[in-house]
Amino acid sequence: MKYLGIDYGRKKIGLAVSDGVIAEPLRILRYEDIRILREKLGKIISEFGIQKIVIGISEGEMGRESKEFGRVLEEKIKTPVIYQDESLSTQTAQELSIGAGIKRKKRKEMEDAYSAAIILQSYLDTL
Repeated sequence: MKYLGIDYGRKKIGLAVSDGVIAEPLRILRYEDIRILREKLGKIISEFGIQKIVIGISEGEMGRESKEFGRVLEEKIKTPVIYQDESLSTQTAQELSIGAGIKRKKRKEMEDAYSAAIILQSYLDTL
C-alpha cells in the first residue's frame, strides 16, 4: 500500500510518502488558494499511486481545520483519509534532523516534510 503523509498548515503543507514500512519526507507545498493546493495534491497522488492519505491532527482550531481539509480532500480526490495525532511531530522532526547533522537552512526548508514523515511513520508503526 502506498501512503501520503500530510502535515497541514494554513500557508504550507509538508508531505511524506511510504510504499512499505518506512516514511520518507517528500516536499513542501506553499499555497494561497486551497483549490490549487487540492489540484497539486491530486497530481502527486496520481504520480505516486497513493492509496491512502494520513493527515496529522492537533487539538483546537488547527485540529478542526485539518479534519475539514481532510474531509474535503477525500471527497474531491476519492482517496481514503486517516487522521493521526501529530503531537510533538515538529519538535521530534527538529531533534532528529539536528541529530542527523542536517544543516539549519535545509532543516527550516523541509521542517514540515520531516513532520509529515513523523506523522506517517507513527501511523505505519500502528499497523
